[in-house]
Amino acid sequence: MNGNLFTSQLLDWYDANGRDLPWRQAPTPYGIWISEIMAQQTQIDRVVGYYARWMERYPDLESLARAREEDALRLWEGLGYYSRVRNILKSAEILVAEHGGVFPPDPAAIRSLPGVGAYTAGAVASIAFGLPEPAVDANVLRVFARLLDEATPVARAAARNRIELAVRRLIPEDRPGDFNQAVMELGALVCAKRPSCGDCPVQSHCAALTNGVVASRPVLGKSSDTVRIEMATGVLVHDGRLLVQKRRPGDVWPGLWEFPGGGIEPGETPRQALVREFVEEVELDVIPVEKLTVITYSYTRYRVTMHCYLCRLQGGAAPDPVFNEAVEGGFVTRDQLSSFAFPAGHRRLIEFMEKDPAASVIILNSLDR
Repeated sequence: MNGNLFTSQLLDWYDANGRDLPWRQAPTPYGIWISEIMAQQTQIDRVVGYYARWMERYPDLESLARAREEDALRLWEGLGYYSRVRNILKSAEILVAEHGGVFPPDPAAIRSLPGVGAYTAGAVASIAFGLPEPAVDANVLRVFARLLDEATPVARAAARNRIELAVRRLIPEDRPGDFNQAVMELGALVCAKRPSCGDCPVQSHCAALTNGVVASRPVLGKSSDTVRIEMATGVLVHDGRLLVQKRRPGDVWPGLWEFPGGGIEPGETPRQALVREFVEEVELDVIPVEKLTVITYSYTRYRVTMHCYLCRLQGGAAPDPVFNEAVEGGFVTRDQLSSFAFPAGHRRLIEFMEKDPAASVIILNSLDR
């Protein structure tokens, strides 16, 4: 590979075709950091709106260091992988307390922040500080696995090390951030999972294309088996208010709010599971009066089917829940739901109740009156 020619062709393409993203307009260490954390496991097109709202609410490290976790989680809702928010908040506190509210121009110091790995540290160092550091994400791995015709699974350290070394050798001193972004952009727009080799500005340098093996590069490791989960969730309404609870630290989605419910055990119907879960979680006897909807969603390797019911209390039972599986909880109004951060499946249930006539506010507010 002619390194100078490759770099020149790649940067020329990027200058003409790079997307106009808000964090690229006036790159700052803080803005690059937030955008890169948001972009993990997320399509860039989705990140743009979240980034704009985040920067409006938390324009700098000082404001972020003062943020309430509940508010930050609500702003992040829908991006998933909520541990990223907690790491961002911890990092902001460290940067304000130990670095005067500014990012240190040192890749090792950036890497030491909670939730920051080699890729994010390289992105901030190269884009914001102009340091010749590689930023190797999934797009870069894919591009260079094809350029080098890397036959080893890219999940293995040996392959990743070879790719990182190749990137490091090619990074130009005068435009390291643009180079890293150009490779990422090439992977996102051209050298995608289904590549458009005819549109590639550096196709003449691609060993996989020369050898006719583009479709089999990168070599992927064995994927984890999909785990399917059946759940029952209940919207318990009393005097026009809905019962919600906040998940405990250490649980899936810690700190997020939810409607009570849980997994359906073998031999149970969704209704039976829901009645049992309410007794176990909040010590309330409920009657599932109407099935609202079935919601399916995914996270990591899990595929969840959530059976959602409208519920009321048994007989004249007192609405005095005991939160055995939550940090806190209580009955809230429909309007108050917008101020809490919910996992994606529960937020979709809320949106369904807002839009569907069968679960309209008239029906909800008419129960138990």
